[in-house]
Amino acid sequence: MSPTEKRAALAARVRSRELLTAPGVFDMISVRIADQQNHPALYMTGYGTVASYLGLPDAGLASYTDMVHRAAQMAAGSDTPIIADADTGYGGLLNVQHTIRGFEAAGIAAIQIEDQEFPKKCGHTPGRRVIDTADMVEKIKVACDSRTDPNFLIIARTDSRTALGLDEAISRALTYRDAGADVLFVESPESEQEFAAVAAAIDAPLLANMVEGGRSPVLSRARLVELGFAIAIYPGTGFTAAAAALEHAYRCILETGSTAELKIPLYPVTQMHELMGFDAVWEFEKKWAK
Repeated sequence: MSPTEKRAALAARVRSRELLTAPGVFDMISVRIADQQNHPALYMTGYGTVASYLGLPDAGLASYTDMVHRAAQMAAGSDTPIIADADTGYGGLLNVQHTIRGFEAAGIAAIQIEDQEFPKKCGHTPGRRVIDTADMVEKIKVACDSRTDPNFLIIARTDSRTALGLDEAISRALTYRDAGADVLFVESPESEQEFAAVAAAIDAPLLANMVEGGRSPVLSRARLVELGFAIAIYPGTGFTAAAAALEHAYRCILETGSTAELKIPLYPVTQMHELMGFDAVWEFEKKWAK
């Protein structure tokens, strides 16, 4: 699909408020594996992308240039619509305009911006501070005005629940909806009852962030559907599963000097060749090799 077609498909699904689930992708192997499974959307996780690309914490250290470059690679390598984490928009209002235009040009289908102070902190971690509501409203208005495709969705995230309470988070989300945001994302509700309160108070497409081991409980698909959420993202599942597998595999080599005793499945090499496109390379060589 073209970027325009991907954006239209995602926007139609989100506006219908039929729940879609999006696994977190963080490098091109994760993108290719998820893409071939026909998910309705993928989520370019900031945490995982910064970790895999720079080996650094998701604490405002990655630049716009770092992330938009990775976003373009992921979008070009996938037929699935991608939702991208764009932190705070990487600065003030002019930066937000530049960010929106850049991620849209990169082929991304939706972008998430949050109301944290710069430099931001990763969600579900302590010490997050938020900007004034009015300042975030201006960012949302600039974001909506800067896109060329109305199906390029603007997801407004508030991190105010942890420091300022659920009522403030809901109030901010409602204000961000009125400012033009297409999807509202209240970060880190602390119970199933808080997810229900968010859903009851906000008439708009809502995003639920399912982080294993985070501040929020992981709800079942059935419960998310019952509450009326439009999107559920699973940003950390892929990279934490990969990290656990790598830790086990490397330790097995260290301790036994072999992989004969590995207790985890390995992706078949022939399947890996196919995933990465070696068939096309071999066909090219057959045609052109001298």
